[in-house]
Amino acid sequence: MCMFCEKCGKLLKNQAGSFICTSCGWEKEGHGETKMKITDKRKEKEIVIVDDTESVRTLPTIAVKCPNCGNGEAFWWLRQLRSADESEVRFFRCTNSKCNHTWREYD
Repeated sequence: MCMFCEKCGKLLKNQAGSFICTSCGWEKEGHGETKMKITDKRKEKEIVIVDDTESVRTLPTIAVKCPNCGNGEAFWWLRQLRSADESEVRFFRCTNSKCNHTWREYD
């Protein structure tokens, strides 16, 4: 089933099991599996924000020397710590799991 109007190409809206174009009024009756229905609604409380950078290793990496162990690679991220008109602070965390040293760099 095409979800676009056959006359004007706009996205069709589901109204009581039929597909209706809100632009030109073209209508197509939905049958069987083509009928639209809402099965689940997303709730705000289901959104999870991951702020634990130690257990989730998805941050970008950069070639930089760790001042603690000398490892040549670190994860990095930016944070706005001061007022918006001042530059962000760049944080680094050593990729060596035994070290995990974190340091910052100011511009």
